[in-house]
Amino acid sequence: MDKSTIVCKCEEINIDEIETALKAGACQFDDIKRLTRCGMGPCQSKVCTNMVREIIAAYTGEPMEHIEYPKNRMPIKITRLGVLVANQETSSVVSVFKESVSEVDTNG
Repeated sequence: MDKSTIVCKCEEINIDEIETALKAGACQFDDIKRLTRCGMGPCQSKVCTNMVREIIAAYTGEPMEHIEYPKNRMPIKITRLGVLVANQETSSVVSVFKESVSEVDTNG
């Protein structure tokens, strides 16, 4: 493949950028993610994971089974968008979590 081939369409990361991250010391998907933002777009690496893993395997010579999948990061607690955009003078991280959805939210 051409070095300019886009691997992560969400963040427009190409093969050359991934290989540059590998040359800088990255050895797993999460390392590449930190250096390039690959996998941080709207699809959250659902589209690019296997292609990036293949590039890592080819570069390192490791079998695909040894190349880890990216770690999934879940929200700590569901937060309503209205809380995040509220125009309050006293808004802070603490108040955002305090006004977030409670664990037993039946309003949907």
